[in-house]
Amino acid sequence: MFIVRADRKRILAFTLLEVTLAVTILAMMSFVIYRFVQTNIVAMRVSAAAEATDARYDGLRELLTQQMQGIPPGTGGLLGDALRVNDRDRDEMTWLCSAGPGLLTRYATGDYRVSLRLRAHDSKTNQLDLGILRKPKDDPAVSNEHETWIRLIDNVGSLRIRYFDSRLNTWVQRWVDTVTLPRLVKIVIGRSDASAPAEIVVPLARTPL
Repeated sequence: MFIVRADRKRILAFTLLEVTLAVTILAMMSFVIYRFVQTNIVAMRVSAAAEATDARYDGLRELLTQQMQGIPPGTGGLLGDALRVNDRDRDEMTWLCSAGPGLLTRYATGDYRVSLRLRAHDSKTNQLDLGILRKPKDDPAVSNEHETWIRLIDNVGSLRIRYFDSRLNTWVQRWVDTVTLPRLVKIVIGRSDASAPAEIVVPLARTPL
């Protein structure tokens, strides 16, 4: 009778090896779940950051389209120059426009001279930021005290701007014609966060719907 009860207790109880094995399996499952959740969180953060950066380029496209399609021909309202500094394209484009929310001058009055260009982030790094430098059109001041810099996109590698001349049927590097506007403007921005540059093509003539 005693022997039968002892065997029954031995059958119902867990051995130390079985407990250790169960704990090990649970620990491995917990580690796998943790890594899975951590990977998904990192992927979501990277995706959100990429979407935010792409939204900035989309916003830049909308801003440039709105501003440049409003430039009347024959007024010298658009000029562009090709520059290259330290083996990097740093082109500049300048246009004339009225104040308004599209140029972040909602409460200002008068016309502005605006330049799309690259500018050093600070004196300690080689980082370049893309932005617009605006100044009142009729400001007689020689200094830059009335200029305002608005940073649009951080850490940009290069800026290359080309203008499509319909008379030559080709892209040109500079635009100095004060009477005629180019048919298209192509802006290529070297991205530090992607292998392929961002390309924005703006038609200066409004296309019918």
